Amino acid sequence: MDPAVNSAVSASLVMQQAQTLQQAQMQIFREALDTQQTQVNALMESATTQSRLASEGNVGTQINTYA
Repeated sequence: MDPAVNSAVSASLVMQQAQTLQQAQMQIFREALDTQQTQVNALMESATTQSRLASEGNVGTQINTYA
């Protein structure tokens, strides 16, 4: 076979393998971003919920003693 053809085929295979590797890395990166987004959303929701004061008794009706 012609060395130029061998070289072209080899380069094509290397590029195909690199593309496959890059696609796998991007998939892992997207999954990590999705996980991070879920965690940040949960954190933001927990930070925005307000604790309720006690509705009866002597303790906790004016000041949130659980904080």
